[in-house]
Amino acid sequence: MGLRQTPRTVWTLGFVSMFMDISSEMIHSLLPVFLVAGLGASPALVGLIEGVAEATASITKVFSGWLSDRLGHRKLLAVLGYGLGAITKPVFPLAVTPFEVFGARFADRIGKGLRGAPRDALVADVTPPERLGAAYGLRQSLDTVGAFLGPLIAVGLMALLNDNMRAVFGYAVIPAIIAVLLLVLGVEEPARPEGRTARPPPVRWAEVRAIGAPFWLAVAVGVLFTMARFSEAFLVLRGRDAGIPLTLVPFVLIAMNLVYALVSAPAGSLSDRIGRKTLLAVGIVVLIVADLVLAVDGSLVAVVAGVALWGLHMGLTQGLLAALVADAAPARLRGTAFGLFNLATGVTMLAASGLAGVLWSVGGGGLTFLAGGGFAAAALAGGLLLLKPARPAG
Repeated sequence: MGLRQTPRTVWTLGFVSMFMDISSEMIHSLLPVFLVAGLGASPALVGLIEGVAEATASITKVFSGWLSDRLGHRKLLAVLGYGLGAITKPVFPLAVTPFEVFGARFADRIGKGLRGAPRDALVADVTPPERLGAAYGLRQSLDTVGAFLGPLIAVGLMALLNDNMRAVFGYAVIPAIIAVLLLVLGVEEPARPEGRTARPPPVRWAEVRAIGAPFWLAVAVGVLFTMARFSEAFLVLRGRDAGIPLTLVPFVLIAMNLVYALVSAPAGSLSDRIGRKTLLAVGIVVLIVADLVLAVDGSLVAVVAGVALWGLHMGLTQGLLAALVADAAPARLRGTAFGLFNLATGVTMLAASGLAGVLWSVGGGGLTFLAGGGFAAAALAGGLLLLKPARPAG
């Protein structure tokens, strides 16, 4: 029932995310191989490109969230962000050196940073408080559908086009254009209480610091949780260690995202009924089990089970964390709040993935996932401190 009553704007934003993710994943699922085999880049350069790109997205989210609060308009920044992402897509099939790819990835991640916090704040702006979990779960579910459809489409096109990666990148432009058109034509921003033409007062740092303990506790738990769920690239490495053929390794992430997509929407609706705290704890317990399975047994059966559990925990928790931020932040500071949360978790993801790589080099996959389980246990302890925050007025 929660999904049927979710506002049309949330559905549209979900499909916007889905089509842009299809486009991005059609490229990203092949990009490391394209850089190394096609453009002569070193693995170190590939890591540098990805690291700078993700850090750029995290930092940009803070400014875009604050700016959406300052301007009082979220859709404009979302359109600019998705538009910038779409504009970068034709660069990939035309690139002749790694530097064009670096520039395109840098601009694309600026676009992601521009759109993320305003879009998430817009979901809260149009959704009744009692349906926030369902709304964020639905948007995340549709986004994740794109995350597994994109690689599937790329695999199919590679077979049809005789492994022509540039041609696949060219086709990726189409879903990106669809995403931007859906956003421009299908999303209408709600009127502000002070009127569409009135400019909101400036957002001051003192107000941000005073958002309240529930928000900062949500940020702290999100940081701990992110340390436990380092990059999914390590799931792929575990799959290779288990003997999955190289050509089939992308199906590790496809399987994970399939479970993720199926679980996100119903989990969001459930959190509206039973509370965020309970479901967050369940999701973290699932992550602990996934890490232990992947740590103690490197067989193919264990990897399949661990990947499925990883997708389950993502579906149970990612939309929920967004709902916790929306619960805790006043309406006029939502964009800033999402920007701060995304910055904290984005920077933590870089640190977590770096640490996971070091642990993998020292002790292999078992040590990496065992450490992840430890961080997940710490996140569980923090999560149990979370009381369902009262939704502030304004």
